[in-house]
Amino acid sequence: MPNLLFICSKNQWRSPTAEALFRNHPEHKASSAGTSDKARVRINQKMIDRADVIFVMEQKHKEILKQRFSINGKQLIVLDIEDNYQFNDPELVAILRNVLSEYL
Repeated sequence: MPNLLFICSKNQWRSPTAEALFRNHPEHKASSAGTSDKARVRINQKMIDRADVIFVMEQKHKEILKQRFSINGKQLIVLDIEDNYQFNDPELVAILRNVLSEYL
């Protein structure tokens, strides 16, 4: 079962919403983390190593990952979703469903 990893800054709104979309998914497992020191769950190398595909919400998250961790040719996808939403915001859910349609 492929492991999907969703990353935003504080792991409060965007990445947990994306993770929730995959709860009980028959083909994928999902987790989420944040890049900030204040993140609810902070990203670490073990999480990256476990992931088959890494989704970041913004380009800055991709740059942070490349600076701090060994990505080792992992598939890293920038979703271009700005920090304008609360957890499970219907608009955010719709955007995520659209950009992640091939995985859902």
